[in-house]
Amino acid sequence: MSEVKEKKKTPLWVLLLLQASLLFSSLSGVCSKLAALAPFLSFKFFFWYGMVLFIMFGYAVIWQQILKRMPLTVAYANKPVSLIWGMVWGTLLFKERITWNMILGAGIIFVGIFLVVTADGE
Repeated sequence: MSEVKEKKKTPLWVLLLLQASLLFSSLSGVCSKLAALAPFLSFKFFFWYGMVLFIMFGYAVIWQQILKRMPLTVAYANKPVSLIWGMVWGTLLFKERITWNMILGAGIIFVGIFLVVTADGE
């Protein structure tokens, strides 16, 4: 006999925590870029790379807590949001332009993850 597992609905606070953690994680890219702009082995260089490590450690702890409360496929399907945050930070903080190629690339990644996550037909 096969046992049918009842699907639990993920609480809203867990979904909000997931999105907040992805926003937090995207800040590591900002700190990494700031470190790259600082003189090599300067105080600013070490400070910004230290912030990258701090952010990624915090994100790893939060990610583990999220995975206790929702399926990996659902959590992982939300990770491309980091691409959008990266483009937002690049535009706001570094005056970079968002190009059509960037939008197309992000769209392809979103579609690919959607196809993988929905491939089992559930």
